[in-house]
Amino acid sequence: MPRQADIYSRVVAAKLFIDENYHEPIQLKHISQKACFSRFHFHRVFTKIYGKTPLEYLTAKRLQQAQHLLQQEGISIQEICNSVGFESLASFSLLFKNRNGYAPQYYRSLAFIKNKLAREQPHQVIPHCIIQNMFS
Repeated sequence: MPRQADIYSRVVAAKLFIDENYHEPIQLKHISQKACFSRFHFHRVFTKIYGKTPLEYLTAKRLQQAQHLLQQEGISIQEICNSVGFESLASFSLLFKNRNGYAPQYYRSLAFIKNKLAREQPHQVIPHCIIQNMFS
């Protein structure tokens, strides 16, 4: 029977595999093989350790990267969708909106406005308590 530390290190190795390969089509069998567990046992252990299923973790990782890319200029939403591992723009947009409350294009517009405001009026984006402490 594997020791608990061995189990954790194997699950962490599988999580790192997800982190490094989120943009690829990954299936549970690929991830569980990295941890040397059956798919079912890996699913249970991963969910217990991280509080979300491997698929939920993978989806969150992809959406997190998409948020980062949406704040950059020169990359279309379709390119972002493909580069983070989603196969369908429709499913990406729906998941993104459900997770963030905004469609990808609207999120991008808000990010551009926020960045422009930060450049033009930096005092507007610094919390008042910090400004007050700086000049007290």
